[in-house]
Amino acid sequence: MIQPLFLEPVFQERIWGGTALKEQFGYEIPSNHTGECWAISAHPNGPSVVKNGQFAGKTLIQLWDENRELFGGYKTKVFPLLTKILDANTDLSVQVHPNDEYANKNENGELGKTECWYIIDCKEGAELIYGHNAHTKEELVKMVEDEEWNKLLRRVPVKPGDFFYVPSGTIHALCEGTLVLETQQSSDTTYRVYDYDRTDDKGNKRELHLEKAIDVSTVPHTDAKLHIETTNVTGADITTFVKEEYFSVFKCDIHGQATFTQDQAFQLFSVLDGEGSIMVGGQSYPVRKGDHFILPAGTGEYAFEGKLSLIVSHP
Repeated sequence: MIQPLFLEPVFQERIWGGTALKEQFGYEIPSNHTGECWAISAHPNGPSVVKNGQFAGKTLIQLWDENRELFGGYKTKVFPLLTKILDANTDLSVQVHPNDEYANKNENGELGKTECWYIIDCKEGAELIYGHNAHTKEELVKMVEDEEWNKLLRRVPVKPGDFFYVPSGTIHALCEGTLVLETQQSSDTTYRVYDYDRTDDKGNKRELHLEKAIDVSTVPHTDAKLHIETTNVTGADITTFVKEEYFSVFKCDIHGQATFTQDQAFQLFSVLDGEGSIMVGGQSYPVRKGDHFILPAGTGEYAFEGKLSLIVSHP
């Protein structure tokens, strides 16, 4: 019987993390410096575990390797996506990610990292770093060497509900006071450009990766062109954020009852707010804020009931 695969998130402590994952979602977090909830993950640095049904206790890596039929026989070697919730309690380091080709060659076959952000919540006046002002690689190198960060980095104001597409090669950073759902390629490769000269509790600065970062940075920066649009169906509003090479990402706001068809190889769901239920194969499953699940191949028709806001993605 086809069921939703509900997943147990994995939490990662970070120098910049806080307690918002507990305060906003009620998660049991490991410390007051919890920066990341790896919500749907088959990455070896933090694989999710299935909570329900016949596959309970198995990791998503195991399912991908042993039960590929659940994912429509999808052909990639590794599960392609990773869904996270990030609590930027303080500024994240300024960083850039490689593309597939560069990461495969330089990071032991790892995927590149194109990602996107949905701003769940943020403090008044919050901003993020998105892109840079250098016109050539030479100018980028000089501004980095001269530490002209205010001149180099582009700061963009943000508010809840904003969406940003961050292709590999984009210099970027989340800044203090933002809570973000991130959909990304399943990669943990990051090249740090600048870390505000911070030190850890032993007085050590975190490693920078300037040579690789400059290698992979897109110069000059250009903003991704997005065509965000919202359509209304019975019982729901569907906002299409992005349909790109690595993933498509949508927001689904349920108000009442809404029926859909799962016609992808598989789909990932994260409940950002509200509660209700999902009906799959004649069986009802409760869903609430903070839940994350996958609808596998062959799910066919399914229905939500209640008041819910979800981020939905597929490769």
